[in-house]
Amino acid sequence: MNHRRVGKTGLKVSEIALGAWLTYGGSVEAKQVESIIKSTLDLGVNFLDLADIYSHGKAEEVVGQAIRSVRRSDLVISSKVFWPMSDNVNDRSLSRKHIIESIEKSLRRIGTDYLDIYFCHRFDPETEVEETLRAMDDLVRQGKILYWGTSNWSATQLEQTVSDARFWRAYAPVVEQPRYNMLDRHIEVDIMPTCARYGMGLTVYSPLAQGLLTGKYSDGIPSDSRGATTPWLKEDLTSENIEKTKQLAKIAQSLNVTLSQLALAWVLRRPEISCAIIGATSVEHVKENVKAVEIELSGETLTAVEKILDNDPNK
Repeated sequence: MNHRRVGKTGLKVSEIALGAWLTYGGSVEAKQVESIIKSTLDLGVNFLDLADIYSHGKAEEVVGQAIRSVRRSDLVISSKVFWPMSDNVNDRSLSRKHIIESIEKSLRRIGTDYLDIYFCHRFDPETEVEETLRAMDDLVRQGKILYWGTSNWSATQLEQTVSDARFWRAYAPVVEQPRYNMLDRHIEVDIMPTCARYGMGLTVYSPLAQGLLTGKYSDGIPSDSRGATTPWLKEDLTSENIEKTKQLAKIAQSLNVTLSQLALAWVLRRPEISCAIIGATSVEHVKENVKAVEIELSGETLTAVEKILDNDPNK
């Protein structure tokens, strides 16, 4: 397994990370989660990405149980805060109250004294940036989190926050977690350059477009698939994108790799990326995806891929 720095920090994460969105604590049973995580760690992955909203706290609990026998210093664990966790009007947002109370709950559920990274899961237009910044700064100084980051923030919001952190001499965010894959390249326009300018890492999620870039939808939508049971693929699951995956699969075959491995290697081609976060419902998924770190795509291959995608946002 290869490792990369998170931006300009000294923190290093595996190029492939394991995320718990939509699966752990929900559709995947605890025993299966434990087996997947054990195999994932054995393959060299050290970064586990969580959020309090994932299965409403259950993901943190299940993953926490699965790693109880693992030496804490061998892991990089992240969680997130923002979304409503109850009907309580204050149990949401990026207010100081919600952040301070939420970190304690996440730490208890996971069974750890600290988080390596704590993400603000969305930008909060109802809370002043200074309030959020000072709350995160306090948590770093208290040792409850080592770094903090953002998720799905715009370039303008990142600019403002880093600038404000410098003005108030507070700890600034060191990482952004956006969606990024072959079919969704919006971050290449301004988010990626902004993060590079301020030394922020990018831990990207949905590198396989929720399964679309695995080829599972090439011959229709399986009744038990995410495309049939959730709204997450509604915009991406088009005939145009399915045709692209078929053409990309031919390139993958010519390289003797899977479409998933090609898609992950394509994401990791960018030095600005710290890691690609995958979801996995089986050990086999992890084993296949981890092999992507061994793939180096030639200029010829990248040109062929670009021709198929035809979606460079900077053109």
